[in-house]
Amino acid sequence: MDIKQLNSFLTIAKLQSFTKAAQNLDYAQSSITSQIKLLENELGVKLFERLGHSITLTADGRNLLPYAEQILKFSKEAKNAIGSSVLPCGALSIGAVESLCVTRLPKLLKEYRSRYPNVEITIKFGNSTDFRGLLKDNIIDIAFFLEQKEIDGEFVTEIQFPEPMVILSLPEHPLAQKESVYPEDLTDESMILTEKGCSYRILFENMLTQYAIKPRSIIETGNVQAIKQLTMSGLGITFLPLVAVEEEFLQHRLAKLNWKGPSFEMLTQVIYHRNKWISAPLKAFIELIHEIGF
Repeated sequence: MDIKQLNSFLTIAKLQSFTKAAQNLDYAQSSITSQIKLLENELGVKLFERLGHSITLTADGRNLLPYAEQILKFSKEAKNAIGSSVLPCGALSIGAVESLCVTRLPKLLKEYRSRYPNVEITIKFGNSTDFRGLLKDNIIDIAFFLEQKEIDGEFVTEIQFPEPMVILSLPEHPLAQKESVYPEDLTDESMILTEKGCSYRILFENMLTQYAIKPRSIIETGNVQAIKQLTMSGLGITFLPLVAVEEEFLQHRLAKLNWKGPSFEMLTQVIYHRNKWISAPLKAFIELIHEIGF
């Protein structure tokens, strides 16, 4: 059995699609189909059942699944063990919410790249819900979460610390002139928020619901830079991690509202799956986070 064939088999099984697996692995679909046919011929069984557009594992496919996972795991361990005496090389895949990626990650990644130039780094943007699935499926190695509380026991929290959240507007906005801003003051305000599913948007909207606050309108975008630009254009107020807006605040382009409502307690957490093999690139990355901070 070929390692590439087994990797293709596992990817198809996880994504339940030959097309998506080919895209994920950067193969032509004909290549991935050919790999599975060769594997099926070698084993003398059918691994997938195709019913219309649906792809499912056969009983033999389900039996092969844990063995394929172990074979690939041991293959990675062997490569890392043999290469342990030299600088880490290979791949490192990181998941991060964009508000952290544009602020905290650049310094860390710059130092990592200077020390370990042979490591290929991939960054995936998303939210904490996305990253849980990607970590479970071993598509990313480590993730930077922004959550209200610790992740459950399926994951290892390497680092965590409080992440202050702020409500912002133009300095000229009427709410920015108030000595104290309460939830009811947000009634009928236009708001510019991150996309649905974002952990801190959920926190903010739960507060609005609790106080029966109805915004006049909501503009949503997953791009933090766009949120800041729209807010600075006077199109509404927004809710972001302080670290994402420190420059604009210091330059008086955005103003923090003097919020007197419920506190917004969020934690930045660096997470990986408890069953994750700690490769040399991942080990070096974790050590660097502890060394220079995040």
